[in-house]
Amino acid sequence: MRLVQFHTGNPQEIRVARVGDGGRLDVLGGVASTYALAKQAADSGRRLADLVAAAPAAETVDYRAVIAGGRLLPPLTHPDPAHLLVTGTGLTHLGSASARDAMHHKVAGDEESLSDSMKMFKWGIAGGKPTDGGPGVQPEWFFKGDGQCVTAPGQPFRMPAFAEDGGEEPEIVGLYIVARDGTPCRVGFALGNEFSDHVMERRNYLYLAHSKLRQCSFGPELRLGPLPDTVQGMSRIRRAGKVIWEKPFVSGEGNMTHRIAGLEHHHFKYAAFRRPGDVHCHFFGTATLSVADGVRTEPGDEFEIACDAFGESLRNPLARAAAESVEVREL
Repeated sequence: MRLVQFHTGNPQEIRVARVGDGGRLDVLGGVASTYALAKQAADSGRRLADLVAAAPAAETVDYRAVIAGGRLLPPLTHPDPAHLLVTGTGLTHLGSASARDAMHHKVAGDEESLSDSMKMFKWGIAGGKPTDGGPGVQPEWFFKGDGQCVTAPGQPFRMPAFAEDGGEEPEIVGLYIVARDGTPCRVGFALGNEFSDHVMERRNYLYLAHSKLRQCSFGPELRLGPLPDTVQGMSRIRRAGKVIWEKPFVSGEGNMTHRIAGLEHHHFKYAAFRRPGDVHCHFFGTATLSVADGVRTEPGDEFEIACDAFGESLRNPLARAAAESVEVREL
């Protein structure tokens, strides 16, 4: 089952719909938002899929018309963007068979000679999926922003004037809400583009935190239920309507060094992330980047993240924001 969230043309009038056959969306009657529905499920102990199935279809709308009208919203939002936290993990994916082989050769030597990144990748291979069923070694983790950094599907990424790069990262995103008793509850999964500044990051790994403070996008569809063990998709960049780069990407636990449950544990083990009512959007990482193939993106390019298991593609054009003057005022 997959859900979409969109507006009527007035951004304050939100609709939630089940994705139906033949390009239709069945709008759920009496549902104010995905957040409201997920909160009801989390606080009542009921399954979200059961609440969705029980909701009457208020009307049917044309999915393509919603997309063409630029009316898509992220599939999960929070009424107060400050209570939606965007985070992620890196160095979690094995990539293609050739990439796996190359990476295993890189980490096979003496650990002291490895970079911090390679050490962490090696730790994930060795201890990300322990046989005792425990959470495993903790991964690399980063903070990306709050709800203000989330760009709706179809809307542009605006890289800052000071950015050195604006590059795509095709990923799976785990979407969560914290129940009123403090229990984290997984709402579902979505396609994501964890847009980052890779040129800045490559100058020095300690710039990673800076490079991640950019916009991101996920959706347009929220997939309920478990994530397939293997997820296969395609990442593309179009320039002036023509594909200038494309490459398949893989995800799911079968292509990762960590279990999803382990990544969730190492995020929510911090009490600050178990505040009732908060929403968390957690990117699980990728092994496929256009910058690795020497691509330099330009304003006007369009990113597309496509995967049949998640329905419609996630598309976002690239723009550059105007320079801002920032001055700290003394009180």
